[in-house]
Amino acid sequence: MTTSKQSEAPTPGAEQDPSEGAIRRLMRLSRPVSGRLVLAAILGALAVGSSVGLLATSAWLISRASEQPPVLFLTIAVVSVRAFGIGRAVFRYAERLVSHDAAFRTLTDMRVSIYSRLADNGPVALRPYRRGDLLSRLVADVDSVQDLSLRVLVPGLAGFIVAAGSVALAVWLLPAAGAILAVALIVGGVAVPWLTMRTGAASAARLAPVQGRMTSEVVDLFSGAADVMSCGAGRRMVARIEATDDEFTRVQSEGAAAAGLAAALGAAAQGAAVVGAVLVAVPAVRSGDLSGVNLAVVVLLPLAAYEAVVNLPTAALALLRVRSSAERVFEVIDTPPAVTETSAPKPLPAPADGVRRVELRDVAAHYPGADRDAVSGVDLTLRTGSTTALVGPSGAGKSTIASVLERFLDYDGRVTLDGTELAELDSDQVRTVIGLCAQDAHVFDTTIGENVRLANRSADDVAVLAALDAARLGDWVAAQPDGLDAAVGMHGAALSGGQRQRLALARALIADFDVLVLDEPTEHLDAETAAALMADLRAATAGKAVLLITHRPADAASADRIVEVGR
Repeated sequence: MTTSKQSEAPTPGAEQDPSEGAIRRLMRLSRPVSGRLVLAAILGALAVGSSVGLLATSAWLISRASEQPPVLFLTIAVVSVRAFGIGRAVFRYAERLVSHDAAFRTLTDMRVSIYSRLADNGPVALRPYRRGDLLSRLVADVDSVQDLSLRVLVPGLAGFIVAAGSVALAVWLLPAAGAILAVALIVGGVAVPWLTMRTGAASAARLAPVQGRMTSEVVDLFSGAADVMSCGAGRRMVARIEATDDEFTRVQSEGAAAAGLAAALGAAAQGAAVVGAVLVAVPAVRSGDLSGVNLAVVVLLPLAAYEAVVNLPTAALALLRVRSSAERVFEVIDTPPAVTETSAPKPLPAPADGVRRVELRDVAAHYPGADRDAVSGVDLTLRTGSTTALVGPSGAGKSTIASVLERFLDYDGRVTLDGTELAELDSDQVRTVIGLCAQDAHVFDTTIGENVRLANRSADDVAVLAALDAARLGDWVAAQPDGLDAAVGMHGAALSGGQRQRLALARALIADFDVLVLDEPTEHLDAETAAALMADLRAATAGKAVLLITHRPADAASADRIVEVGR
């Protein structure tokens, strides 16, 4: 038995313990931009502090001006009002600039981590995820992660700084008013967000999964629209999407109700702080403990100071959404790979006398989570210049053998490339020698040339046309008004089934693999088109080691050797 032993170094997003909380892991990802986040919080505090200073100074200026003092006595206050008014806008702009820069840097690191893990895991590890749900995780959920810094960390830290400063100012003017303001800010900045999290936790936890399910259903409907309509299942699928959309709306409504409750409680706390300030400030003026000019400052200060905590209930809901989205993202990142890499890969062996040789001996393989092998006891040999047909009924494990050869799936037994065990080689290096032309090869919504050049980014137009000629598409491309720049449409909608298969073959040929696996190349084609395609395949792959996976006896008949599985 031969299996690989150790996984390679983890990607940046996956280096933490998966059992660690999602928010803590996000905080670790944010460490490289922690300085920017602190700067953004300071700038945010200056912006909110400028608002507090503007209202407090304006209140003092109006009250003092009513006493008609010499104008020079008011100069500092006038200048301060102007400075606070300008500073509020400048500091807010700077805070947005710095905080968004930090958020986008974190998003970049996370996206790179996800894409690296997806590339390392290969397609087999992603089998449990539906396409629409995976799309939602990689787009909507990843985008939601930025709210941790933009809507939680920066507003929270800035609010604490301004709240502390406002209370200190109120205490300096009138200790009793400062105590009332402190209680109001604690209610608005701690109690209300806590209550908001308690009431909105259920809806926040359901929001991202429901959105992912709705995306999956919409993608399924549109990607299979032709089949859905031809089978008369359109209304049923639309009804299911409408039901999911209704559920999504209900979840959003629950979250909105929690936010509305938080806003109401916050407004009540703010109003209570103003009323409380009036109740303690007026007697203080009468007793001489507070000047009449400062009365306006003490009474109006809670209105401005409450801006420091007014967004914290929203931040609490955002934290819940971020946690839910982050858990879904990290679930993808933490998906165990279907192939574990050796820690010390051997160099790629050179072919003996120019002949590549791949041997499988008593090979078995099973998919992650499966309780039995998908295929077992397979023996076959591939060598340069020969074609081996792998046949068997559907579900016999033919495509599983392709996944093993491409290092998308681990195996038991022996698989050697020119005498070196495949599991002892670097998987990326293996895929430079063994290539796959899949039956469902994706055709991108771009030009003919770009679809072919995907396998060899350095190929020029001459090489691309040569590959298309070998796949017998050269004349068809020459007939197109835009030539290689002709668009093929979404999923190759502008191509016939045979043309899509030939385009996939041209892509495999331009990569110049020594060993080529053709997985059901004539699937969904009529007999005449399939025969023509097979004739072109034999000519185009001459001089290569070819494994032809097929269930059609006519396709296998031209092979040098036929190996049957599943019997």
